[in-house]
Amino acid sequence: MILDKNDLVQIYKQMLTIRRFEEKVAEFLAQGTIHGTGHLYIGEEAIAVGACRAIKDEDYITSTHRGHGHCIAKGADLNKMMSELLGKETGYCRGKGGSMHIADVETGNLGANGVVGGGIPIACGAGITIKMKKLKRVVLCFFGDGAVNQGVFHESLNLASVWDLPVVFICENNLYAMSTATKIAFKIKDLSLRAASYGMPGVKVDGNDVLKIYEEVIKAASRARDGRGSTFIVCDSYRWKGHSRSDAERYRTKKEVMEWKKRCPIERFKKYLLDRGYLNREVAEQIEGEVNLSIQEAVDFAQKSPFPSLKTLEQDVYAS
Repeated sequence: MILDKNDLVQIYKQMLTIRRFEEKVAEFLAQGTIHGTGHLYIGEEAIAVGACRAIKDEDYITSTHRGHGHCIAKGADLNKMMSELLGKETGYCRGKGGSMHIADVETGNLGANGVVGGGIPIACGAGITIKMKKLKRVVLCFFGDGAVNQGVFHESLNLASVWDLPVVFICENNLYAMSTATKIAFKIKDLSLRAASYGMPGVKVDGNDVLKIYEEVIKAASRARDGRGSTFIVCDSYRWKGHSRSDAERYRTKKEVMEWKKRCPIERFKKYLLDRGYLNREVAEQIEGEVNLSIQEAVDFAQKSPFPSLKTLEQDVYAS
């Protein structure tokens, strides 16, 4: 799948959309407009966009507690997303799910998950369904470095390996599982080495390089679609914000954060496009304006939407 100029510009626009959406969510969290917690994807945009761009519309993804970026990259409606975060009836889960439970089955997003590693066995379940129905589809399974030390990670990857399931396992290694650094939690520096235990390819990639991620997922998805089984891809990146709204960030220095901000995946890709003439300053400003407008429209839509009625309190709790 060769990317043309328009594809490249759309990749940039999508990464920028995720960044601006999350910045607005951060603002609302600080104001108390969004209740509960929230986990921002700022700094990791290249992973979701690069990976989701490499698969087809009919393919699936499973997400994490830090799932807004995955949702947008898979084609979510910003209005419904913002409404869900603000607890409104017009949200994806009618305002009852919130930040960590957005799902969009129509676009193939099988859902975010508040449980660390919770999406990994779900991805395997989807993979089994694909195999039994003989569908030419794949599942991208996103999870963080903290999930790699969960028992369900080992069980699921072993199952996927034994049954050659069409699942691409994507670890978003942002170096911290909440406040626990990977250098403390792992004896190995390269987490992709874990793949050898399951007899599947293991790939380590720069998580701030959207095109490199795209290339690796293209290969892994093609392998899975052809019935040759799973791949484990580790994308090394960094979250600019705390783990959640209540994170005091005492486990890392401001200097470390600033060093990673210099590697911004969006600015890096923008420079790539400008240097090659795929983008100019005027078009970049136009895209910025379009993205900002789309975010504001989502905010306006959500703020004007009603809260769920008390009459719906027991709806969706039990199957009718």
